[in-house]
Amino acid sequence: MSPICRSLALLAATLSPAGGALADTLHATYNVSLIGLPIGVANLTAELTPTSYAIKARAALTGLASLVSNSKGASAGSGAIVDGRISPSAYATTASNATITRTIRMTMAGNAETAVDIAPPFEDKPDRVPLADKDLRGVVDPVGAFVLPVPAGEPLIGPAACNRTVPILDGYTRFDVTLAYVGQREVKAKGYHGPAAVCSARYTPIAGHRANRPATKFMAENKSLEVWLAPIEGAHAVMPFRLSVLTMTGTIVVEASEFSVVK
Repeated sequence: MSPICRSLALLAATLSPAGGALADTLHATYNVSLIGLPIGVANLTAELTPTSYAIKARAALTGLASLVSNSKGASAGSGAIVDGRISPSAYATTASNATITRTIRMTMAGNAETAVDIAPPFEDKPDRVPLADKDLRGVVDPVGAFVLPVPAGEPLIGPAACNRTVPILDGYTRFDVTLAYVGQREVKAKGYHGPAAVCSARYTPIAGHRANRPATKFMAENKSLEVWLAPIEGAHAVMPFRLSVLTMTGTIVVEASEFSVVK
């Protein structure tokens, strides 16, 4: 999957948070640009409580970019928040372009994959690093990874928002995203005006990737990745406000034009 499709990879399902706690509902719209040119938009709705989350989102290329590549996608995920960590239960995503539509559905328990269905399946390539049993445990899915609980007693905007490694399994590849605190920035969008934690990010492929693919090597060595995180106070968590990723075709920026939390 291309970096653009990964950035846009957001099958929306009707999912609701577990339990009866009152939820914060985030409505976010993200504008996507490549080397400063607008290429897409993504819309996300997240329901968050101190003990659960449910997210659904969809995205598509727009404008001139849609004439070059008619790519679009949607994702959904839900699960629990247990002792300050994400514990996913369900994840689904679909991505399509002019030639193919692929859907991945995955169920999880105890931060481990319990079942996965990929239709159509990926081609078996000789340089693809096989997934081992250990790669299916101690992980979160890409949607669950959007929610970053902050330890109790720590400020939402500060080092504790960033400093962590997120182990991600998307159904066919396993990778780590390591975040490190850089500082704070004031951000402004519909629904939110205030500080965001700025984190540097590094991508480390673990399994499922194609080891000889130039894009894999490029991303593993890439130091030009950054995430800005904004607060969701009721859940004592942060979520991405802005993503910036240098790719082999230029820098992709995904930035919120709306970040509205409704209690």
